[in-house]
Amino acid sequence: MPARQKIRVAIIFGGQSAEHEISILSARNVLAALDRSRYEPVLIGIDKQGRWLAQEEAALLEAARDPRRVRIAAGPPATLGVPTLAGHASPVAGGPIDVIFPVLHGTLGEDGAMQGLFEVAGIPYVGAGILGSAIGMDKDVMKRLLRAAGLPVAEFRTIRRARFDADPARVCAELAALGLPLFTKPANAGSSVGIRKVSHADALEAAIRHAFEFDAKVLVEAAIDAREIELAVLDGTPAVVSLPGEVVVTHRDGFYSYDAKYLDEHGARLELPAKLSAADGARAQALALAAFEVLDCEGMARVDLFLRRGDGAFLVNEINTLPGFTAISMYPKLWALSGIEPTELVSRLIELALERQRRRAALSRSAQSA
Repeated sequence: MPARQKIRVAIIFGGQSAEHEISILSARNVLAALDRSRYEPVLIGIDKQGRWLAQEEAALLEAARDPRRVRIAAGPPATLGVPTLAGHASPVAGGPIDVIFPVLHGTLGEDGAMQGLFEVAGIPYVGAGILGSAIGMDKDVMKRLLRAAGLPVAEFRTIRRARFDADPARVCAELAALGLPLFTKPANAGSSVGIRKVSHADALEAAIRHAFEFDAKVLVEAAIDAREIELAVLDGTPAVVSLPGEVVVTHRDGFYSYDAKYLDEHGARLELPAKLSAADGARAQALALAAFEVLDCEGMARVDLFLRRGDGAFLVNEINTLPGFTAISMYPKLWALSGIEPTELVSRLIELALERQRRRAALSRSAQSA
């Protein structure tokens, strides 16, 4: 009998968001964890101009671990190997793609746009679908849905560009009523891009303008005196939640900023597992799973919680539907802590994507009875 063909996995990374470089670092580790006895990788990098380029394994695996030194390499054009509306497309070398592992952080990557393309192409893909991805990316919609479902979140306000530009002083005065310090955040961004901690009212306008450089909608949120607890969710029947971990920030920014995460090796430390009582750990896991379900997530997610110091209450900070796989990323670290090593984790995620596609293929596409 002929040997079983390996499943061809397209790892797509880079992209046009401000998290482009972090995506490359994540892709490097996904590739390194891929079980080569079962899967054959196809590497596609998307540069900052939006061009899809074939990438070499050796170049990605040897890439620097510093986000300031990584980039998409020059290469031949790449496609998904499916027909376009014009009726033709160049096939990917080696045959069709069986499943996609998108390692695309930020806008046009984990916000539902790319997921819609994969759906139209009919190719299974890892992670949340269109709706869950879009919800998870938009902090405003995410928090409103969590609040409507009765899950606790910090007090926040959302500002759109037109209203802010019409009267910045009035908007800032209204927002200052939330109390200081505040956090200003682009509604659609990750990796702490565009976030500032505002401790003085006269710095609020500049912080909001900075956030508007990354999105047309800005979230302003009351700061919480809390510990930062993170958990990983892995879909299945049933979905499972990792042990909790804690991020302890020591960076001068005073929060888990982009610099603290990726540029300053001493900017934060990870407590694995978090020092929590068994009861608090169980509460955190239950809240993480509830957020995963309320926000219509699939595949995987990292759920970030606050553990308020004053009263011991947990609040949901946010959910990340395509969490990082970098060397310092919590999602793979939490699963390793919980007994699932990176190779098994990547394999499970791929199998979940294939199983979802099988379920969808069984759905009726006709209103007429047979």
